[in-house]
Amino acid sequence: MNAQEVTKNAEKVVADSTAAKKGLMNPDSVHQLKEVLVSSKKPLYEVKIDKTVINVDASPSNAGSNVIEVLEKAPGVSVDKDGNISLKNKQSVLVMIDGRPTYLTPTDLYNYLKSTPSTSIDQIELMTNPPAKFDASGNAGVINIKTKKNKTMGFNGTYNGSIGKGEYYRNNNSLNLNYRKNKLNVFTNLGHSNWEGFNDLNISRKYFDGNNKLQAIFDQNSYSKNENNNYLNGKLGFDYAMSNKTNIGAVFNGFNNPDKTKNSNISFLKNSFNIVDSIVKSVNDMSDTWKNISSNFYIQHKFDSLGKEISIDIDASKFNSNGYSNLDNQMYNADNSFRSKNILIGRFPIDIKILSIKSDYTHPLKNKAKLELGAKSSYVETSNEANFFNLFNTIEIPDYKKTNSFNYQENINAGYINYSKEVNKWGIQLGLRAENTNASGHQMGNSQRADSSFTRSYLNLFPTTYITYTANEKNQYTINFGRRIDRPAYSDLNPFLFYVDNYTYNKGNPFLEPQLTNNFELGHTYNQFITTTLNYSVTEKIFQESMIQDGYATIVQTNNIGRKTNYGASTSVQWETKYNYTGNIFLAYTHDNYKGNVGGDKLDLSADMYLINMSNQIKFGKGWNAELSGWYRTKGIEGQLVINPLSQVNFAIQKQVLNKKGTLKLGARDIFLTNFPSGVIKFSKTEANFSNKRDSRIVSLSFTYRFGKNFKPVIKKGSGADEEKARVKVSGN
Repeated sequence: MNAQEVTKNAEKVVADSTAAKKGLMNPDSVHQLKEVLVSSKKPLYEVKIDKTVINVDASPSNAGSNVIEVLEKAPGVSVDKDGNISLKNKQSVLVMIDGRPTYLTPTDLYNYLKSTPSTSIDQIELMTNPPAKFDASGNAGVINIKTKKNKTMGFNGTYNGSIGKGEYYRNNNSLNLNYRKNKLNVFTNLGHSNWEGFNDLNISRKYFDGNNKLQAIFDQNSYSKNENNNYLNGKLGFDYAMSNKTNIGAVFNGFNNPDKTKNSNISFLKNSFNIVDSIVKSVNDMSDTWKNISSNFYIQHKFDSLGKEISIDIDASKFNSNGYSNLDNQMYNADNSFRSKNILIGRFPIDIKILSIKSDYTHPLKNKAKLELGAKSSYVETSNEANFFNLFNTIEIPDYKKTNSFNYQENINAGYINYSKEVNKWGIQLGLRAENTNASGHQMGNSQRADSSFTRSYLNLFPTTYITYTANEKNQYTINFGRRIDRPAYSDLNPFLFYVDNYTYNKGNPFLEPQLTNNFELGHTYNQFITTTLNYSVTEKIFQESMIQDGYATIVQTNNIGRKTNYGASTSVQWETKYNYTGNIFLAYTHDNYKGNVGGDKLDLSADMYLINMSNQIKFGKGWNAELSGWYRTKGIEGQLVINPLSQVNFAIQKQVLNKKGTLKLGARDIFLTNFPSGVIKFSKTEANFSNKRDSRIVSLSFTYRFGKNFKPVIKKGSGADEEKARVKVSGN
């Protein structure tokens, strides 16, 4: 029975009951509606005016996977070799969970999402040009990951467990519990995972003089074994209806993420005739444990049933890490005879504290108009240390040239106003957000380094405009404009050096400035079946990970490199046939141009890129489902990097068991081992070719079980309670 049939039957029952009371019908002929179960299948993708919604449970291959694997199949979303998430080939996406920023670095966010099972996720919202209500961060837009909120009365839960095998084994377990009775809803989520992987990186660098004559060759192989054992995450929260108009709630989250990496590196330094001069062998044992505890408190009050409401959210988070490295460098002659050795030990304690408070107010106006107002203030404080020691005969001697200590504080105060109105076939939404940023950094000195500090304060305005025109039931047109900002990650501002070996290291940049982007988009949706968009954006002071030559060493540093211009077109199509077959396809074309300066070298690089992302699902009956999905991306650019084509094909088959309470799924990712980044980098007087293999082909078996006694409420026409519960905007769970 679909939703329309349920509504018609409910209306008929109420009408018959009313007629019977008035004596117009025989009471014995009245049908009593005791329970109605609405069973309607959500589409995998829903295209709305300002966003695309992915219903995670609609795809059988998502069972047993993690959130990163779901994102990789989303239309227009890609995850690069370093875990950076892009939307329509644009990086700097603001990833939010339940409408709140994660405050994690791209690497830590990638690890967190990779350890989060898809069964704990309800929807993923993709917004290329978010309205003024959202933070202005993210030049590519916002990806909002919405966790599941169980509205069913009674006690229920879901268990998900999976085991996977690539080059190494991995497993993932999670338990979601929910209890809802009367005015109280209590929920919890517990997760645990273990995984291992590898990274096999090969780089061949060629060094030239001012006359473009080859001077030296540097061939390097770096093999890393990664272990993330005993990753734990948990969530505990409640919602309470103080009245039919006021709700309060709280959520407490935390995770413990231990990570170990052993990097074995061998480098051959050759002369211009490709003859080995010397050999460098290094082993770097690294470990790190990120811990987090965070909380959210909210109160929401509805003044009436017309949509007038106010909400207040208070968030507090604390992150800390205790990184450690032991870098053992050994130099050899060309004949492999030993020359010298040094051991460098590093300890990297990090503490991050975050506090924010925001309030949103919605006021409905006459004639289908609405006014929204809001304000937010946040404060971030980070404390970072990099303590290096040279080891001589088990004695640690401080290396003050490398040792550093850096503290950073940032306060952002924001306010917004948003107005929307519908007139006949037209819809308009105008917004303006203002954000004032105040930041300061202090690099402490030591016996070989002087103190240094900086302060910044700036105000930015971010207008947004949406115009929609609904020509008829099947055709809708949209045009929108928005301005976005991206502030540097806290770790990118940290001026420390992090060594991979004597010839490769990362370095922070405390002088990074925010990048600002103007986005334009024109779209057309036909029958919620096919959506086509044209987009254009310009980013000023874009910051990008760049390579800088220092002798024969390469410094990897994030810098403001200039301007990026991007334009493109995309089409998303989804279909469903009567033969239980559904599919979707996403096609995109983008043109990128970078103009600027990197380390004194002029940068002017352009490229066209094409992307196809396709998914096919088929239902065989008797609980059997299968999915074949994949994507292909042509050559593209990321700043100085030219990335060769990439692709991936996935397959999954699924069976419902235990009276449809359980699901077994067998899946395989990157079946043909084609998701291996490779390409070329040209910087200064250096040209480098690289290839990067990872543990990407994974075969996994998962089991999901749903349990608990569910009490389904009676559907009654005109009942205000169910309608208000369905419209309750619950933050933080």
